[in-house]
Order: sequence, then structure tokens, then C-alpha cells
Amino acid sequence: MKKITGLDCIILVDDDKITNFINKKVIKRADIDVTIKVNYNGTEALNYLKEMDQGSSSEFPRPGIIFLDINMPGMSGWDFIDEYKKLPCMQKEKIIIAMLTTSVNPDDEHIANTTPEINIYLKKPLTVKKLEDTIDTYFPV
Repeated sequence: MKKITGLDCIILVDDDKITNFINKKVIKRADIDVTIKVNYNGTEALNYLKEMDQGSSSEFPRPGIIFLDINMPGMSGWDFIDEYKKLPCMQKEKIIIAMLTTSVNPDDEHIANTTPEINIYLKKPLTVKKLEDTIDTYFPV
């Protein structure tokens, strides 16, 4: 397994259990040494980020990448971003947000590409190549 500096944890934020299962398999297939945390909505992911600084680093490792779905019940990906912006800078430090979606709405892509907190906009499904390209771009050796 490859250890990537600065990438100890990947958070999957998607309400679909099958999508999360597949994404976990893709990450494992990439053979990187990383903890994978699954959150089924934006609220869970925000709570994780808030608890990260209060809990142990083994229980709440700092995410390097958050793969974020747009369309989720309760708190959508956009709602998550609105709340994420309010977090202290230290909680957001060195976190890459990848919007991972099936949306075909061009407005979603435009908004994502013009929102500073979103680093990359990807179409589902997540693949090993998309994951490796994201890692190569944001976690260069």
C-alpha cells in the first residue's frame, strides 16, 4: 500500500449506500494507505469535522479529500458548502473538496467551479483513474 503525505483519510458524503460501497472498493483498489469514513449526509460530515479537533486522531483522522454528493435529503452538498464556509480555517486546512455527482445541470458545474471551497467537480462514478488524478494534482510527491 502506498502512503501519501497529507492524505490520511478520505470522507465519502453520499446518502446512497451502494455508491459508498462502490467508492470504498475503488479507493481500496487504488492501493493507498488511507482511512475511509462514510457520512450519509452533510450534517454527519460537518459533525465529523467539528469533532475532529476534539477527538483522538485515530478516531477522527483529518481528511485530505472529501468526496461530496450534491443531491442528498436534509442537507444537500450545497447546504454543506454553505455551512463549511463558516468553519474556522484550521478545521478546513488542507482539505480538498471534490464534488462527485450525477447532476447533468450545467449550473451545478458552473457554481462548483466558481466556489473557492470546491477544488474539483467530478461526474460519478468514481474510478481509480479519477482518484489517482485527484491525488496527483493535490498531493504531489
